Amino acid sequence: MRLIVTCAFGLEAVVKRELQALGFSGFSGADGRIEFPASVNDIPRINLWLRAADRVLLKLAEFPAADFDQLFDNTNRIPWENWIPREARITVLAKCVRSQLASERSCQSITKKAVVNRLLDHLRVRDLPETGEEYTIQASIIKDVAQITLDTTGPGLHKRGYRKDTGEAPLRENLAAALVLLSFYRPERLLLDPMCGSGTILIEAAMLARNIAPGLKRSFASESWAKVPAEAWEEARASARQAIIKEGELSIQGSDIDPARIEDAKANARRAGVGEDITFEVKDLKDLWIDKPSGIVISNPPYGIHVGSLKELTPLYVLLHKMFKNKDGWSLYILTADQRFPDFFKRARPDKVRKLFNGPIEAHYYQYYGKPPSPRG
Repeated sequence: MRLIVTCAFGLEAVVKRELQALGFSGFSGADGRIEFPASVNDIPRINLWLRAADRVLLKLAEFPAADFDQLFDNTNRIPWENWIPREARITVLAKCVRSQLASERSCQSITKKAVVNRLLDHLRVRDLPETGEEYTIQASIIKDVAQITLDTTGPGLHKRGYRKDTGEAPLRENLAAALVLLSFYRPERLLLDPMCGSGTILIEAAMLARNIAPGLKRSFASESWAKVPAEAWEEARASARQAIIKEGELSIQGSDIDPARIEDAKANARRAGVGEDITFEVKDLKDLWIDKPSGIVISNPPYGIHVGSLKELTPLYVLLHKMFKNKDGWSLYILTADQRFPDFFKRARPDKVRKLFNGPIEAHYYQYYGKPPSPRG
């Protein structure tokens, strides 16, 4: 069997490295989709451990679909009875890109009709009550080729289960994890977010440092599937709990001018199991004093399009420049939708700029590398 892991554009290499660390290879796929061979018993482990991905899909078929007859007939040939029980609630999502079949609503309807007809015939029943667990089918039709998948994840992987109040302009958890994975952060380094909001970046960094599986506190759609052994889920969760690193201290600090956001951050960190690993405090950026020779800043300044005008963000950029212009031992990683940022942070040109997406919002990740820390710290 083959799985497809989806992710935001720009994060494919990050997710591939995560999958390689889990022991997978043989990758293929287009933008935002990574396909690879796996077994049904791998589904729990992949869902539990991926930090930067969106979903894990089970690929059931790929075929030409230039018209509705092709879509119906080929979808009807899939052995749905092997995966979907009679009482399942069936949801179909369709996406059509550069294809003759352009109506997503029509493709959803045709796909579901093909699935239902197949189940009625092979289960030898007259109706499907649709009173049980939800099974989500995705029909992705790109350039007249349909890819039919079954969603093993349920709510997106960014929903870890620890964040209750996101405040304004929330940064998705999987993107926050990707920001950390794209940095040179290591558990022995000092990590700072001086505009931490509800603490998502720092919480994801602490979970990474403690080797806490991001999906450990949530459930997944495929946990109810008869085809995925319950023992596989039990073993994957037990292994993840045993893998947590409890020893050693972390130097992770976050501050924000808003007391309510800091209270949210503390509560989120406690729910994530890293409440003792992060120091949060209410502090204006202009009052922050940097007295360490080296460290790492990973931050997502408030998006102007959500929080205020771009002019309101300019003082933040100027302050960051003043704070770090002579701190060449510090590495800075700044995600912002404002492309003016390098005009104000003039310590050097960014070493790397990546285009990333926080949901529908296009942003740039500006990476400034500091000098490596001395052996003494």
